[in-house]
Amino acid sequence: MSSSPVVIVLAAGAGSRFEGAGHKLTQALGSTTVLGATLQQVLASRLRLVVVTTSGLRDMVKGWVATQDVVVVPAGSDGAGEHLGMGYSIAAGVRARGDASGWLVMPGDMPLVRPSTLRAVAMALSAHPVAYAQFQGQRGHPVGFAAELYSELAVLDGDQGARRILARYPAAAVEVDDPGVLVDIDTRADLLSVQARLPPSGAVPAAHRERQPP
Repeated sequence: MSSSPVVIVLAAGAGSRFEGAGHKLTQALGSTTVLGATLQQVLASRLRLVVVTTSGLRDMVKGWVATQDVVVVPAGSDGAGEHLGMGYSIAAGVRARGDASGWLVMPGDMPLVRPSTLRAVAMALSAHPVAYAQFQGQRGHPVGFAAELYSELAVLDGDQGARRILARYPAAAVEVDDPGVLVDIDTRADLLSVQARLPPSGAVPAAHRERQPP
């Protein structure tokens, strides 16, 4: 079993609420993209990761992470994958890292979540079956699951994600000084709001800079 939890970055959604050309995860954000900025934060946490994505985004993801850390699932437009949903993506990530001591579910459209937040939720899994980041009493991401829940996570499917599991097990709130746990990018207005938060340099705060895409 791995000595630490693994971050499952979800990057397989259709992003249908985003208006404009291109997938929302490929939109420019500072000096990178929405997904690139999210991956920077995860890499900076020094936790292991696996990215669950589609064939359309695979090449971009491989600019950030090794091939063995990418799991490709069917996209909704592929017909067969139309009803797979978030639950399927979570299960695919869990099965790909079945030796982990736990898993943190991290949406690919949340580029402001700090590395320290990821580490804090990961640490909480040593004492709780489920843990999640919370800012000023508001529940956010990531959500973490301990290894004891593998058998339930590995068979998830559909659009409900892990809600059924969350309803059955006590979850620990990890209070963090990180408003990014509540910020996702679903629409162009969301993207503009996040862009406005960036410093003049365009760098995402607390981002990892030791590895850049080719």
